[in-house]
Amino acid sequence: MRAFGFEEHGGTDRLTFVDVPEPVPGNDEVRLRVRAAGFNRLDLFTLHGIPGVAIDRPHVLGSDASGIVDRIGPEVTNVRVGDRVLVNPGFSDGTCEQCRRGQDSLCRNYRILGEHTQGSAAPFVLVPARNVYPIPGALGFPEAAAAPLVFETAWRALLTVGALEAGERVAIVGAGGGVATAAAQIAKLRGASVAVVSRSAAKAERARSLGADAGLTFDEAHPLDRVLWEWSGKRGIDLVFDSVGSATISRSLQAVARGGRVVVIGATAGPKAEIDLRTLFWRQASIRGSTMASRSEFAAMLHELDAGRLRPIIDSVYPFEDARTAFGRLDAPNLFGKVVITLPET
Repeated sequence: MRAFGFEEHGGTDRLTFVDVPEPVPGNDEVRLRVRAAGFNRLDLFTLHGIPGVAIDRPHVLGSDASGIVDRIGPEVTNVRVGDRVLVNPGFSDGTCEQCRRGQDSLCRNYRILGEHTQGSAAPFVLVPARNVYPIPGALGFPEAAAAPLVFETAWRALLTVGALEAGERVAIVGAGGGVATAAAQIAKLRGASVAVVSRSAAKAERARSLGADAGLTFDEAHPLDRVLWEWSGKRGIDLVFDSVGSATISRSLQAVARGGRVVVIGATAGPKAEIDLRTLFWRQASIRGSTMASRSEFAAMLHELDAGRLRPIIDSVYPFEDARTAFGRLDAPNLFGKVVITLPET
């Protein structure tokens, strides 16, 4: 089976079409004929090589998928061949203590499609049956492939880990990626006052079209914490959603209100940072980490997509044959939303 990925870790020069075996479903697995797949920054990290994460190579990229159920295992009862579905890309074992508590993303055996397993940029992808859901509402295949990873990540980070309440002030640091566009919508849906902050004035302004109350810019002359402090009326931010990492985390902390929270969901600019502990304890603030979501959180997110209260934001759609070009969009300065590739029906 011809798929898109890499044979050796490295830079984007390692990207290629690879040959991998056509997957065959086990007892409780579903084989999906992929009609659309989404790329995320996680794919870049996987390509470069993530310390401690060993993968089979050649490796297929892609953590989001939508398509048609092609084959099912003998124990599968929740879907039928021919169903239009999307995939929850977070795989838990369903049996450990955390899974029994409904905290699937804390499962010790947690895996992510396309990172720990072969990904979705292929004609077929194999997933556990419990991770397959009907496509919500009137979403087409590209929109359905643009939603899962970014919306579930933002949902848990804001509502569960961040404990966001209506009326609070929220800052989304970074405006262009899919997770930021999802987070801005979810925060507004919860009734928060939302500022999206970016180094790009164009991206900050586009964020206002998603319902954000403000699109703000920062630079060396106008640091992130000062910009947010002024926007908040010098009261501070209740919840800062930060996916950038080392370049912004210390400033994010400086911007929080007393009792405020910084929720970290990524480290695009680097994994290590310094913070001022005096700010942390004097403001009784907290820094919290979050990744992916539980099954119940994923279902709740899908319900809002089905109702039309959330919508996937797509930067661009490319055919499968142009997967390398599509992947290059992840580093484009004007990226806004998800990058999706489409595959033919047969």
